[in-house]
Amino acid sequence: MKKTNFWNVKIFVFRAIEEKKLCDEYLEGHAKVLLDYGIENITTNNNKWMHNPNVYCVVASDLSNNKLIGGARIHIADGVNPLPVELAVGYMDKSLYKKVKFYGIKGGIGESCGLWIDKKAKGLGLSRYLMWASIASANQLRFETMLGICASYTLALFSDIGFQIDYSLGSKGGFPYPNKKYIANVIGILDAKNISTASSKDKEIMLFLRNNPVQSRFEDNKGFLCKVFYDLIYQNVELVNYKDV
Repeated sequence: MKKTNFWNVKIFVFRAIEEKKLCDEYLEGHAKVLLDYGIENITTNNNKWMHNPNVYCVVASDLSNNKLIGGARIHIADGVNPLPVELAVGYMDKSLYKKVKFYGIKGGIGESCGLWIDKKAKGLGLSRYLMWASIASANQLRFETMLGICASYTLALFSDIGFQIDYSLGSKGGFPYPNKKYIANVIGILDAKNISTASSKDKEIMLFLRNNPVQSRFEDNKGFLCKVFYDLIYQNVELVNYKDV
């Protein structure tokens, strides 16, 4: 793929169990990025999520060849299948399980996870565009709280879009994950509906995408120009009732 300062990209959403081919491409792209950075022990780097009816994907495709160049997932807690963050660091602080259960019963909780960007698209700003799309589209999935886990070098981005560190977990919100070389923070948006903790600029864009889920926008990230076609309408959504088991 030739490096260029102008891209045409499509960001779209789907339910994982309905798009096996896209899930396979997502999994392959994510695994490659992890290996490129020398990370091999991510707990959720497997295909189990592809068979979970409560997992939805947000992906970016390069329209010059229709290949995926990035993606993220939303897992909705159902009380049966643990969220990725529970599998990743829950054993280090079991109060995380109680929090997920509390918010699962109280309005529902989902996790944003599995964010990856192909190294060919580095600098384009896709991480932010994908997260805009994830948060903007999450209202269709009908849960009130969103959480996640992020490395320190991505914390600024996640803070801009509304996530806040949960300092009550781990060591002031930090966990040695995926290994002792890294510290990851458990983060959350307690008000995923109104996104009240996001920066004014990011909030405005996310609410605009939420109210206009099919549209084209020109995005500019430090000189990397991109025309993004957003298609953020999920098909065949099944609402989740958290099982208190």
